[in-house]
Amino acid sequence: MAATLDILTSLFVFVIGLVALSLIVLFFVDRYQTSDTVRRNYPIIGRMRNILSELGEFFRQYFFAMDREEMPFNRAQREWVNEASQGDSTNVAFGSTRNLEPVGTPIFVNCPWPVLERDSVTSNPMRIGEGAARIPYDAPSFFNISGMSYGALSTPAVRALSNGAAKAGCWMNTGEGGLSPYHLEGGCDIVFQIGTAKYGVRDDEGNLSDKKLREVASHEQVRMFELKLSQGAKPGKGGILPAGKVNEEIASIRGIPVGEASISPNRHHDIGSNEELLDQIAHIRDVTGKPVGFKTVIGAYGWLEEMFDEINRRGPECAPDFITVDSGDGGTGAAPLPLMDNVGLTLREALPMLVDLRDKAGLKDRIRIIASGKLITPSEVAWALCAGADFTISARGFMFALGCIQAMKCNKNTCPTGITTHDPALQRGLDPANKAVRVANFVQQMRKEIGVIAHSVGVPGPRRMKRFHVRLVCADGRSRPLDELYPPVEQTTDAA
Repeated sequence: MAATLDILTSLFVFVIGLVALSLIVLFFVDRYQTSDTVRRNYPIIGRMRNILSELGEFFRQYFFAMDREEMPFNRAQREWVNEASQGDSTNVAFGSTRNLEPVGTPIFVNCPWPVLERDSVTSNPMRIGEGAARIPYDAPSFFNISGMSYGALSTPAVRALSNGAAKAGCWMNTGEGGLSPYHLEGGCDIVFQIGTAKYGVRDDEGNLSDKKLREVASHEQVRMFELKLSQGAKPGKGGILPAGKVNEEIASIRGIPVGEASISPNRHHDIGSNEELLDQIAHIRDVTGKPVGFKTVIGAYGWLEEMFDEINRRGPECAPDFITVDSGDGGTGAAPLPLMDNVGLTLREALPMLVDLRDKAGLKDRIRIIASGKLITPSEVAWALCAGADFTISARGFMFALGCIQAMKCNKNTCPTGITTHDPALQRGLDPANKAVRVANFVQQMRKEIGVIAHSVGVPGPRRMKRFHVRLVCADGRSRPLDELYPPVEQTTDAA
């Protein structure tokens, strides 16, 4: 017994001595380093500042922030997606926790005689590429998965999205990282995105390869091609994939070296004018036979008016089959803070503007408009449909459906939910089969609740909603109809 006590005492003394020695070493390290002023002036104690800053993010999210306070998505929004994706009830009690006074808040105008459920209609597929593409696409869903690249997303995340999209009957955009086997695995419809680096369809010099375009288009699942001019997270800058995420498979799919950061140019080197944009769209459509459009964040808009004029000079068959308009307030991609915070118009302003410019040019039946940007709840998607969008897409909404907890670690390969990391230990927690069901549930619940909004305002289906069905809160505290704030151009047709 005495021997055991002596051993424990010696061990305790050793541990205390080791701790003391470590603190002495840290003291001198902190005192004589020159990179951190706080640690230099307050050795050891100064280290607590960084620790508490890291923990502060955690405590704010779980203990201190109110349901509607967080950015970019608050707890109430995330909870709705979580409950919808799990197939749980999304009903709430005791009144709204949303402050309805801030400028821009949408208020839907309910009808005294809502549409009965028996009189509701299902949104029919809408054709994209009519009269131009050899193989137009009858898109079945007005709500779809936005572009998130394989590489930025993990293998199990892409597999879950692919299988979930197939179950829900919506399309999945590949993002600019090329077409992987995991995109095709589920059998869903695919929109292939061509970024500024042309990953997946580039030759050895980085130019667009017709041969590789044909190879991608040979997959029946690939329904459309999207040229990405810019995206909400970083308008004016290309994609950023850290070197640590560029493994052999991703490098092979993208056509780049292993272990080197994947930095896309800030624009297509072969597209510098409306004429070149329309020529490139026509070329890709001719090579692939499938609809082709482009994605952009709107800031300056004169070029859009000029583009529509050029289309009318050439003929409507030369027009892009669709335009995806992204919001300037950020997205899934890693980006410099100034671009994410302060460059590009938000969807609230850009979407009605684009719709009106298109309709003024008489191209409503030719060009479909796809809205993107923080559309993760039914009210946001319904607003976009009222404003004139033909389709809506979401990226971060589907990340939440996969289990994202908004840890804000997407660019660090340390995502705790396995969605944006290539660390096998972290990916292990993401079960693609389970998450595919969640993805499908999310889409189905979104459609259902947008249908509820449509019935409330007195129309039988989502695409029947118009601008006069929604009001926006203005600076004077009063709400005004969207069609008063953005008077719609005379429409040529009334979409079902």
